Amino acid sequence: MQRVSKRLADGRELVYFFDDRAPAEGIPDDRRELAAHRPESVIRRDALRGDWVVVATHRQDRTHLPAQDECPLCPSGPDRLTEIPGHAYDVAVFENRFPSLTEDAPDPRALDGEDRQFEVRPGQGRCEVVCFTGDHDASFADLSPARVRTVVEAWCDRTAALSRLPGVEQVFVFENRGAEIGVTLAHPHGQIFAYPFVTPRTGRMLGNVREHRARTGRDLFADQLSAELAAGTRMVAQSDHWAAFVPAAARWPFEVHVYPLRRVPDLPALDADARADFAALYLDVLRRLDGVFGVPMPYIAAWHQAPVRQDRELAWLHLELFSTRRAPGKLKYLAGSESGMDVFINDIAPEHAAGLLRGEGKAA
Repeated sequence: MQRVSKRLADGRELVYFFDDRAPAEGIPDDRRELAAHRPESVIRRDALRGDWVVVATHRQDRTHLPAQDECPLCPSGPDRLTEIPGHAYDVAVFENRFPSLTEDAPDPRALDGEDRQFEVRPGQGRCEVVCFTGDHDASFADLSPARVRTVVEAWCDRTAALSRLPGVEQVFVFENRGAEIGVTLAHPHGQIFAYPFVTPRTGRMLGNVREHRARTGRDLFADQLSAELAAGTRMVAQSDHWAAFVPAAARWPFEVHVYPLRRVPDLPALDADARADFAALYLDVLRRLDGVFGVPMPYIAAWHQAPVRQDRELAWLHLELFSTRRAPGKLKYLAGSESGMDVFINDIAPEHAAGLLRGEGKAA
């Protein structure tokens, strides 16, 4: 694999990752005329929930479901310049033009009311786009194992780089796939967020791990993984270095958790064998997901990594993959109980979902 770093016309960073070597003719520069990139973002704290909310009003103007011949993630051509100047690429990662968080976020003005009641901070961080292929009509499941390995290397590289930025507390790597999920660009891509705080989901999860360790002396992640492996009823796939299963308390109709069998805190900590072994297992899981109803499944694939500066000894890297589709033509919506009270109601038993993913039985 070869890595090449460039700059876009407005100063944003662009990094290419090639399966083998960069093109011998070199990589063209961005020939567009773009103003300097200066988005603004703030974060506001919800005192009752203890969560941070990002306010990034410039994102109202972001590109929304363009036609294929106007896709900003396709390679540039002689007659059309895009976000990626290269005429072809393997994997490309660049700073989002419409980021939720930005390194140069200005200090926000105080909100009306008591300052301590309404806490506001700059929305400092970074948001990057990860393009898995220059093929607009492909999906992650269509990638070769070699390309998936390159994507994994890109994830590891960017996690390490973003973790070194001042003020970054957590790096989140994810993919949204499908119009039903809410994607605004159809080109196969994922994203990376570098947050200036530890996310609520991670904080709660690691709090439970800490409590379990204090009470039992054992690791909760290890206990959960061992129990799923022993039960077997919710297993979907397993390899020398990874296990994929539907969790016993799955929230979504189809939800698969993918764990490395050896505990590591984050993607950069994976060894070469685990990185290489991931490709075949993950492609198998994605293809099984698409095979349940015979149509492409909308999904979110979310990597859970350790925070940058705290609780790293508690974390266990894992991927949570879930789909909103519960039946052909039917989606799982977050309605009153889920959205209002954070109590999920699942219409499909996790054991049945795992069986369908293993190819046992027929979907309703």
